[in-house]
Amino acid sequence: MDLNLIKKLVKILDSTGVTDIEIEENGFRIKIAKKIRGTQETTHPQIMAHSISAEQTKVQIPSETALEKEKQSTNLHEIKSPIVGTFYRAPAPDADPYVQIGDYVTTGTVLCIVEAMKLMNEIETDVTGKIVKILVENGRPVEYNQPLFLLEAS
Repeated sequence: MDLNLIKKLVKILDSTGVTDIEIEENGFRIKIAKKIRGTQETTHPQIMAHSISAEQTKVQIPSETALEKEKQSTNLHEIKSPIVGTFYRAPAPDADPYVQIGDYVTTGTVLCIVEAMKLMNEIETDVTGKIVKILVENGRPVEYNQPLFLLEAS
């Protein structure tokens, strides 16, 4: 595993609200986690690495969540975060949000920003439809592939 990648992950962990990161590469799994203490605000990343066998990589899929059931019962489409970062609904703190619930959007419309490592990444919709639900609060950390919006595709 690349030492520079591990150092970058530790820096990301230190500079965001994310509490742990786990990656797997070539049979090795690395988990980096902050040690959170009750009243202190300082945190220290911890790194744990171990090899895993093929038997340990089997994943149990939990039963359908309410979100999955809601998605299947209608023509809903998820817009997911392409990166780890911080979710912002507006281009600036004093600006109006890009979209509201009920807004009709077309392919390519900017929905939000995900800030990662001081870069503001505009997240666009890949379908045309109506915003049904905003799944993340403004200013909250998001993970890779985490659903951000539900759209009723048209």
